[in-house]
Amino acid sequence: MGKLFAYADDEGRLVFPPELAFRFGLKPGAKFYIDEKSNALCLRQPVTHLAKVYIEPTNRCNLECRICMRNVWDEPLGEMSRATFARIIEALRSFSPPPAVFFGGLGEPLAHPDIVEMVAQAKSLGSFVELITNGTLLTKERAHQLIEAGLDRLWVSLDGATPESFADVRLGAALPEVLTNLANFRRARWPKYPPFLFFDYNMKPEIGIVFVAMKRNIADLPSVLRLGYQFGAMYFMVTNVLPYAREMCKEVIYSQVIWNISHNSFGPHLELPNIDVSEITAKSLYHAMRSYYDVNIAGCRLSESSNRCPFIEKGATAIGWDGGLSPCLSLLHSHVSFLEESERFLRRYIVGNVSEADLMELWHQPEYAAFRERVQTFEFSPCTTCGGCDLVETNEKDCFGNTFPTCGGCLWAQGVIQCP
Repeated sequence: MGKLFAYADDEGRLVFPPELAFRFGLKPGAKFYIDEKSNALCLRQPVTHLAKVYIEPTNRCNLECRICMRNVWDEPLGEMSRATFARIIEALRSFSPPPAVFFGGLGEPLAHPDIVEMVAQAKSLGSFVELITNGTLLTKERAHQLIEAGLDRLWVSLDGATPESFADVRLGAALPEVLTNLANFRRARWPKYPPFLFFDYNMKPEIGIVFVAMKRNIADLPSVLRLGYQFGAMYFMVTNVLPYAREMCKEVIYSQVIWNISHNSFGPHLELPNIDVSEITAKSLYHAMRSYYDVNIAGCRLSESSNRCPFIEKGATAIGWDGGLSPCLSLLHSHVSFLEESERFLRRYIVGNVSEADLMELWHQPEYAAFRERVQTFEFSPCTTCGGCDLVETNEKDCFGNTFPTCGGCLWAQGVIQCP
């Protein structure tokens, strides 16, 4: 894509290229948040623009991973009905451009008997379609079916590089089996491409790897990256573990960075260039990054990752297997989690049910739209670093006067937890 330019008209109004305005929902009357930087303006996507829909086909799973929310909730298990999914597809036809569709949630999508047809129907909208899997049910037959259905990107959870470390996290899964399935999926794409184009960067579906980092497996990360690339992955995402059980609190590797990111914006500024990370520089960079400086690396300010909800920023919403519509995956199910060993009960926030109301109506519901605006400005109490009162124990209210659901203790909003 060539360079795109916006310009100011005779009345000082910004005019954007039509294709850019269409893609980011910059319609007449759209309001967007502006971040002022030292030499730039950052225009955040309008909260009225639905750009991505997370769909949870089922909350059932064939594994019992030690890192999963499913270990600490008390919710019914089920799978999305054909009628509910049909209503979602029909509603998505009303959106232009069509939102991207991501199949994932708190279960294993490939455990749904209709998952291939669901992918095909989502793709028929013209959407970019993704799916995440633990890889154990990715048989040869299923691989060919997903490719024929038009899947654009497959994400595979890979949290260890040896059979022992992998099985230590993904209880019930075997690494050799997952890698065999991934290799078969990679090869299943080849008949669609001429032999001289056997380069993974231009093949569809694309392959991505998700790694959940914690003390027990972080040493495996370099090997996981090499392993993923060897099996055709061109996208890699590392996220931290979110403790859903007290014993997992000892596994976190982000306690220092949360404090630094939230407090360093008030300290002196440190401008770093792009620089080699090597045996020569590692010690000095380590101490600089752990200091009280507001660190900027080649124009990228690290503290900018705080107080930004990734779901709101990318115009996303989430739909549970039962049709419940929620602003994000974290609020899709009630659950317990831990923040610096403080137990928190997070009550699910359901805007409405797509089986009973139209998705377009729910998306533009005044209460939901106001919530998205509130999250984008993020005027919540700093629960992730304060922890000074009992209000952190729930998401019901905070000390700034915000009421349910409050997001000040959300680690997604601090760039600590990530989802594809």
